Amino acid sequence: MIGRSLMPLAFTLATLMPAAAASPQEQRGKTFALNNCAKCHSIDKVTPSPLKIAPPFRTLHKRYPIETLGEALAEGIYTGHPTMPTFQLEPDQIGDLLSYLKTLE
Repeated sequence: MIGRSLMPLAFTLATLMPAAAASPQEQRGKTFALNNCAKCHSIDKVTPSPLKIAPPFRTLHKRYPIETLGEALAEGIYTGHPTMPTFQLEPDQIGDLLSYLKTLE
């Protein structure tokens, strides 16, 4: 009976506790996305993309395994629509961005 009486308290504490802090790598990836991608893409877990045809980053893992995006980011992202600029990232930027994208899964 004690376990059941503590369940509401445990639930309340769990919902009030802040989420785990982002690692420095995840924070750098989020900053990169904010500065370079957020004009068109949603870079969080809830908002719509400012540009309707730009997929929200939170859905990328449904299309591609996030780990496989590193090579494309290194070689340059090229898309079929003219509003998407070409991006070619440095290895540290790739690691940072991939770490951030994984937080959105």
